[in-house]
Amino acid sequence: MIFLQRFWDCRGRMLLCCLLGSLWETGALQIHYSIPEEMEKGSFVGDIAKDLGLEPRKLSELGARIVSGGKQHFTLNVRSGSLVTADRLDREKICFGISICLLNVELLMEDKVKIYGLEVEVIDINDNAPRFRTDEVEIKINENAAPGLRFGLPSAKDPDVGVNSLQNYQLSQNNHFSLNVLSGIDGIKYPELVLERALDREEESVHHLLLKAWDGGEPGLSGTARIRVLVLDANDNAPVFTQSVYSVSVPENLPKGSRLLRVNATDSDEGVNGEVIYSFRNIDDKASEIFQLDSQTGQLLLVESLDYEESKIYEMEIQGQDGGGLMTSAKVLVRILDVNDNAPEVMVTSFTSSVPENSPPGTVVALLKVYDRDAGDNGHVTCSISDQLPFKLEKSYANYYSLVIDRALDREQISMYNVTVTVTDQGTPLLSTDTHIPLQVEDINDNSPNFGQTSYSAYIHENNARGSSIYSVTASDPDTKENAQLTYSISDYILHGVSLSSYISINSETGVLYALRSFDYEQFRDLQLQITVKDGGDPPLSSNVSLTLFILDQNDNAPEILYPTFPTDGSTGVELAPRSAESGYLVTKVVAVDGDSGQNAWLSYRLLKVTEPGLFSVGLHTGEIRTTRTFLDKDALKQSLVVAVADNGEPPLSTTVSVTVVVADSIPEILSDLSNLETTVHLEDESLTLYLVIAIVVISSLFFIFIVVLLVIKLRYRQNSRQLQSSSGQLKNIPPSPVCGPR
Repeated sequence: MIFLQRFWDCRGRMLLCCLLGSLWETGALQIHYSIPEEMEKGSFVGDIAKDLGLEPRKLSELGARIVSGGKQHFTLNVRSGSLVTADRLDREKICFGISICLLNVELLMEDKVKIYGLEVEVIDINDNAPRFRTDEVEIKINENAAPGLRFGLPSAKDPDVGVNSLQNYQLSQNNHFSLNVLSGIDGIKYPELVLERALDREEESVHHLLLKAWDGGEPGLSGTARIRVLVLDANDNAPVFTQSVYSVSVPENLPKGSRLLRVNATDSDEGVNGEVIYSFRNIDDKASEIFQLDSQTGQLLLVESLDYEESKIYEMEIQGQDGGGLMTSAKVLVRILDVNDNAPEVMVTSFTSSVPENSPPGTVVALLKVYDRDAGDNGHVTCSISDQLPFKLEKSYANYYSLVIDRALDREQISMYNVTVTVTDQGTPLLSTDTHIPLQVEDINDNSPNFGQTSYSAYIHENNARGSSIYSVTASDPDTKENAQLTYSISDYILHGVSLSSYISINSETGVLYALRSFDYEQFRDLQLQITVKDGGDPPLSSNVSLTLFILDQNDNAPEILYPTFPTDGSTGVELAPRSAESGYLVTKVVAVDGDSGQNAWLSYRLLKVTEPGLFSVGLHTGEIRTTRTFLDKDALKQSLVVAVADNGEPPLSTTVSVTVVVADSIPEILSDLSNLETTVHLEDESLTLYLVIAIVVISSLFFIFIVVLLVIKLRYRQNSRQLQSSSGQLKNIPPSPVCGPR
């Protein structure tokens, strides 16, 4: 730990001074941090807030979070705005066999729907010593082996990189052998044992050597292997492989038990010295579990499944040893070919479950990360959605896609979308993955209420009951919730000096109209209303519609007599008819009107009472009083008629008028007729006493008064006749009352 702390204080901080990038838009440079491996959990990696030019609290407000797929090695401390380790990092586990260990971290700003790329380099420390696969190696050498003969030794493995990895080998001091170190094309060092002096089995049959491997770290670490050299009797030909390097390429889905290749080594010796036994010389632990070598035939077999995504190539060394102990070696390379065995994967890193229907095109709905573990065309993926949807996919950063609104939304047409994102690779066969994103469209107040008609009309009988329901209007609004909550109202104005609101009211919730007072057809025959409906949106929308309320007439007015009029001085009106009048002579005309309309104003006339039945008749619809025959001497001079005027309502209403008709050609004749009547009475009553004479005198006086009154009546009659003629000129424009009933 002291070493780690010192490494961090000295080298780590110098590396942090070289941070790459600053606040980054999509597609810009990544921010780069460097840390040594094996740091404690929660160790500081970098100040993200500072490098992005933000206050630490701003990261929390923007909803910053780490969205990298797979295991997350880092976490974000939103309080301090720094990136810290999520666990102890072992570089050899994370980046085995990779010289530069870079971990990509993706930082999502949820509020801005933006991705920032962070790159953390894990720097190797010398925490692994070189290690040989076996602790002891036995080598058999024929005693007649010539100096300069070389023998392969096991190589050590060090998972560290750079100077911390394996640097060299050292052989213990001896008199017969030296060490030669070879470097392969991959930079790996292979030790060889070189015979420097001839051996003598009788002098020394076994030689014990110590091979040491060391790295270049500070402090340096090392590993050792014991070498036991057995001196054999003469075997002067070593096996020879037909190839120095055997190479094969196989698909990763190759079944277990498959034969990969066959190595072959030949030995010109005979007998046991010519029999070659094959074995692995240098092979890592993972490869030893996957491959098996037949020691007799040299066939390399597959015993476990391959996975291209785990390892793309296996390198091993096979040795062939004859019965005399002579050995040779060859390298075997097994390259793994990728097959399309991994379907693309989709990770929804940011998602909005609902959007307002007025969201403009380009609004980001979701942020998707797509990836495929395969390589080449097998790992090349394309994203698509249905063309029928009002959305589209836009390439964002790296393998990120943004699901954005492509055209206007309308909740009233479609309120819910289930967007299916299909990710397809280019392998053979094609593999695809579907991801479903449900999206709710939120309503806005974009629809005005609608009545369905441009105008309405309603009918109500006059004399209606107060507070009664007279009509109902209904509007609809395709919006929802408060945007569809409707309120009805009536525009007020002054009608006959009174506010309309005193006549009509409306239920603001149901649209039902109520009469607040009883209507009179004779006062007004229709009402013009303007009804307004308003929704509860913000801002509210409204619509207007006109309603004409027609008042229907009822028979609530009796006929009114215009002529003859009743005298105001208490006398009775008199009409004159000449004694010489023929049948059908027009004596007078009764004129009446009715304040109602329609059949309620259709008037009919009839005689209720007459002095001489059959002498007069009245027109059923004209009101004209005419004689039905000529006058007789026996007919009374004074005829009294009662005329009834009735309408055609239900029930019918009627009015009566009395008409007095005096039969005479002139006024003097009237007086003469009356005088003859008095004389006749006098002759018949000669025996009347003085009192009767006095009565006659009184009657004569009364007669004189009657004459005066008659003259006054005549004058009034003439005056009324002029007025009637004058009014008849005005009544010409009045339509006659319609006929009701049979003629």
